[in-house]
Amino acid sequence: MNDFFEIDFLDVETAKSGDAIPLRYQVNGITSIHVVDGGFQDTGKKVVEHIRQFYDNPAFIHRVIVSHPDGDHAGGLRSVLEEFRVGELWMLRPWIFANEIISRFSNFSSIENLRRRLREIYPNIAALEQIALDRGIPIYEPFQGAVLGAFTILAPTRKRYLDLIVSSERTPESIAAAQQPATTILTSFLQETVTKAILLLKAAWGVEAFSPEETSAENEMSTVQYANICGQRIVLTADAGRAALTEAADYAPCVGLQLPGITKFQVPHHGSRRNVSTEILDRWLGSPLPVKPQPGQETFTAVISSAKTDEDHPRKAVVRAFIHRGAIVVTTEGKTICLNQNRPRTGWVPAPIEDYPDEQEK
Repeated sequence: MNDFFEIDFLDVETAKSGDAIPLRYQVNGITSIHVVDGGFQDTGKKVVEHIRQFYDNPAFIHRVIVSHPDGDHAGGLRSVLEEFRVGELWMLRPWIFANEIISRFSNFSSIENLRRRLREIYPNIAALEQIALDRGIPIYEPFQGAVLGAFTILAPTRKRYLDLIVSSERTPESIAAAQQPATTILTSFLQETVTKAILLLKAAWGVEAFSPEETSAENEMSTVQYANICGQRIVLTADAGRAALTEAADYAPCVGLQLPGITKFQVPHHGSRRNVSTEILDRWLGSPLPVKPQPGQETFTAVISSAKTDEDHPRKAVVRAFIHRGAIVVTTEGKTICLNQNRPRTGWVPAPIEDYPDEQEK
């Protein structure tokens, strides 16, 4: 049988967007099921049902990957760990590094107290850890260079991950955070308020406008995964920000990935303007085309996991930027998107393609 893949971006339909990506692939005659994130806790059953229905009702999942600790990614994986036998759980747990970073926290002298505090801060992954321990599922660390079946982790590195634990706004006890002036918090709040009232402006082809703000430390913890299956270069980014995408691009040549030239690309963080830039997209996907490609002339597919009721995602500027580089852009928004090769599905139809927005956020 020929190699194949089927990557399903499930429609996590809640008030906010989430990621739930089960996938099955065969390489050199070996078939694997690989689950990346599970949406919110309430949507976990949907992931389980999808796997049972479309992956031949398996009892065993080869590996589960938690891209980062946010509840819209990690929450639903509880159901996956409880309903299937799982071979590997790949997940970064801040508390196991407490002895390495305790000197960077002003209010902790006890490693055990810091571990306890970090578990409280990240309850979603703490819950997954407990399920894994109870069920005897081994836990591995998805740092840069780790190989997970057909996929390789491009980011994060261990060093950057430890820095992110310390710099996160969820851990205000860190020395670095304590030394920040009080106005930093106010400025951040005001900037967030302004973005809620963002204006749309007409823009010509090729013009791009991204947010000057950076995404959260937790989003920057996201794993960036790469695989080449059936000649398709696939990148899953979760909520990776600019730093993560830059680190991943720097490492790409080490795994034989020459950029640009991705054929299947997950748009980070549901299409947020804070996660990408013109320079980063140029590096991964190439420079903007001089004119909009005609139907059928697109060179790659970009998938956005976004809920219909989420007014903040995707941003029009991000949809525009991917189309500038020759993408077919598709969003979940009430439907599951399946990227597949050599694995047709009866009854499934081509997904609707996003139109090019003539407006973008100021």
